[in-house]
Amino acid sequence: MQTSNEDALAQNLKPRHVRMLSIAGVIGAGLFVGSGHAIAEAGPAVLIAYAAAGALVVLIMRMLAEMAVSLPDSGSFSTYADHALGRWAGFTIGWLYWWFWVLVIPLEANAAGTILHAWFPQVAIWQFTLAITLILTATNLLSVKNYGEFEFWFALLKVTAIILFLGAAGLAVLGYMPNSSTSGLQHLYDTQGFMPNGMEKVMAAILTTMFSFMGTEIITIAAAESKNPGKQITQATNSVIWRIALFYLLSIFFVVALVPWNAPGLREQGSYQTVLQAMNIPHAKLIVDVVVLIAVCSCLNSALYTSSRMLYSLSRRKDAPAAASRTTRSGTPWIAVLLSTATAFVAVVANYLAPSVVFEFLLASSGAIALLVYLVIAVSHLVLRKKREKAGETLSYRMWLFPGLTWLTILFILTVLVCMLFNAQHQSELLATGALTLVIIIASLLMPRKKQQQQKARVYAVRSSENA
Repeated sequence: MQTSNEDALAQNLKPRHVRMLSIAGVIGAGLFVGSGHAIAEAGPAVLIAYAAAGALVVLIMRMLAEMAVSLPDSGSFSTYADHALGRWAGFTIGWLYWWFWVLVIPLEANAAGTILHAWFPQVAIWQFTLAITLILTATNLLSVKNYGEFEFWFALLKVTAIILFLGAAGLAVLGYMPNSSTSGLQHLYDTQGFMPNGMEKVMAAILTTMFSFMGTEIITIAAAESKNPGKQITQATNSVIWRIALFYLLSIFFVVALVPWNAPGLREQGSYQTVLQAMNIPHAKLIVDVVVLIAVCSCLNSALYTSSRMLYSLSRRKDAPAAASRTTRSGTPWIAVLLSTATAFVAVVANYLAPSVVFEFLLASSGAIALLVYLVIAVSHLVLRKKREKAGETLSYRMWLFPGLTWLTILFILTVLVCMLFNAQHQSELLATGALTLVIIIASLLMPRKKQQQQKARVYAVRSSENA
């Protein structure tokens, strides 16, 4: 492939791409299937867990948007951490985030392969997994417009599926769904009450549900490859509240209202399939499998895109191999795409060849990365906002009630991390992520310092004022 002279990303994402990304980018298989585990753990009080996790995401996105509107960048929060806290912070959180999405690639591809294998058992799961990964890698290599187009249709299908589910579930709750064996709101309280397992289980459910929102921040990365990124980021962030309320809170509300929280199907089949079967919807399993297949392909597509852009940004800042910043004439960081995909394949090989404990550690090492990303965003916002106010800059987009809400967000994240440390289910994840983080921090401190730190600070100040 031929590379451009500037090695710059193209701005080929259309407004409709960015809008649909912002609407449905957060919707993954975790909503359709994984939410059943959270419900079975906390009961109807899982709504508190989703509300708490959703509120955290809203606040984090508001902070991130304030920084991104001023300085759109494909490195997003990694770049802002670099400017706010130092190179070690941007280096560390950038590589952690890249690692998170690289691990998502084989996991989502395997999930898609498993569904397809159930339909076509004559084809092995690994063959489907390989084919799906190669197809989406190829589309990501051609142009960012291809990623946007694929994700536009994936997102549109996900949104359509959820709206149809909400409509059917709403009719069932009101007693207007023909042939439905369930109706009303009694399951919110008739099975050992609203909070059957206590607040401890609700806190545990918060840890589970919080990771289902990972991906909301992708819009600030993608917007850097669109025209007028500040406007796109502002619109996306302003809509995050209703998106979480509609797609997550309302749909989970209908689930816990229509089926008992301890129904066996919630863990085994997932929340959506259990409700559809309770409403006697024909071919419920097939419907959910199709939707989940779309969701995992969407997540895989986003994982390829996001990991490559973060690696590209790290390379531009001299924190990754220089080759990763090379782009095609269409503005695609092709080497970053290939390196991310190749690393994902290495993880798959490790799953088959290395002892199981190795792959289990690799998976566990990404378990707390979402919280670390949120923590870094909040701390970076705190520092950069004070710097900008001290410099007398005008902010076109602001975080609410600064600095009180920012400090409250930091405190909440630290509390959740402490809860993880004392929760047997999540303790290994926190320790593994902590070990990986320590290794990356040490690597950042051992690498030669960039020589143009003062120049970088001046460039940041100029770009911030230009985008303000």
